[in-house]
Amino acid sequence: MTTSSAPPNATAWQSYRVSWVQTRLVRPLRRMPVTGLAGGAILAVFTLATIFAPLVATHDPNTGDTLDRLLAPSADHWFGTDQIGRDIFSRVVWGGRYTLGASLAVVTLSVVAATVIAVISGYFGGKVDLVIQRLVDAWIAFPAFVLLIALISLLGPNIRNVIIVMSLAMAGTMSRVLRANVIAVKAAGYIETARVSGATDLRIMVFHVLPQIIPLVLILASVQLGGVILSLAALGFLGFGIPPPTPEWGSMLSGRAREYTYSAYWLGLFPGLAITITVLSLTLFFDSLRDVLDPRMRGAGRF
Repeated sequence: MTTSSAPPNATAWQSYRVSWVQTRLVRPLRRMPVTGLAGGAILAVFTLATIFAPLVATHDPNTGDTLDRLLAPSADHWFGTDQIGRDIFSRVVWGGRYTLGASLAVVTLSVVAATVIAVISGYFGGKVDLVIQRLVDAWIAFPAFVLLIALISLLGPNIRNVIIVMSLAMAGTMSRVLRANVIAVKAAGYIETARVSGATDLRIMVFHVLPQIIPLVLILASVQLGGVILSLAALGFLGFGIPPPTPEWGSMLSGRAREYTYSAYWLGLFPGLAITITVLSLTLFFDSLRDVLDPRMRGAGRF
């Protein structure tokens, strides 16, 4: 009689995966405050709604019927209709895809650019650091929002230009924070050991310095995401964001939405609520996650 069993390597790998999931995912969620869990749940709902927008939306977001213009919220149009008969609920759902997608792209590009600048500047120091930091000083000397409006006006308001300009505007300030951390990591003993052992500067930066600043990079990215959503909405409100008829939360608040503030409140109410709830849920979730993952905050109870 023979018995079959999993190979030792497979068993060890399965045990490792279970341990990793419990350590990295389950335990932090158990320690997370109720407010953080609520923020994460709301954020998950919004994210899934935008990903599956074609299934969630009840109407075509860019097609309307003038006979249905300015209808109040009802069973047929859950959030009402706008001045040309387009369904507000469908536009809010599709608008989340553009707003959240563009915000994630901005944060990703700005974090990558800031990380590259910070690692090169902080690691090499000396004249390299001096030149880069003077350029960063000039970069961040201009008011960020004024710079955004000026560059977008010059390049033209489309989603690609908005993402590129916002990414460049954010990268300078973020690189300053990361540079200070790189300098602290550079002074560690293992960096000198790696250098003496013959490791190249590129290898040290990629395999020894970069992994040490990744947690700070993730924290900065999560903190900046809510601000990017607000900035993108503000640009859309002022007419410098993603141009119509593309549904975007900020642009939905501008134009006729302001004219119908009192007679058709739903034009501005629901896009405004979408922005507010998204930013609030991001703040609650990532603040709670940061506190849970920070060793100094361990042992804090739920509230």
